[in-house]
Amino acid sequence: MLGGYGNRLDTGIDLWHQGRAPVLVVSRGVGIPVPASVCSSHGQTVKGICFNPMPKTTQGEAEAVGRLAKQYRWRSIVLVTSPDQDTRARIRFERCFAGGVYVVTTPLPSSKWPYEIAYQWAALFKELVLQRSC
Repeated sequence: MLGGYGNRLDTGIDLWHQGRAPVLVVSRGVGIPVPASVCSSHGQTVKGICFNPMPKTTQGEAEAVGRLAKQYRWRSIVLVTSPDQDTRARIRFERCFAGGVYVVTTPLPSSKWPYEIAYQWAALFKELVLQRSC
């Protein structure tokens, strides 16, 4: 689950509880309070991992998840994000992870769309032109 607006945590937890994501990885990068119970193991098959990306950006999140994926030998990941960030996040994560990258989006509050559209377009330009590696 990437940091940011929208109901990302509940969506990630739902995927986790459904067994569709055996490991819930939560970024603490952007102002989402995460209950301590999410960041610990529950039983032997369900696990939660919380991390603080460095830098606190989508790039930092992709780098951290790429390292975790290598460590745990994951073959695919599901990103939980909002529609404004989905394309940019997918591109960034595909650069840092060789397996399948799937995206699930949660609604973004309508009041956030004008700012997020401008921000995401600028960030996408930066990602495609200036930061072309993981």
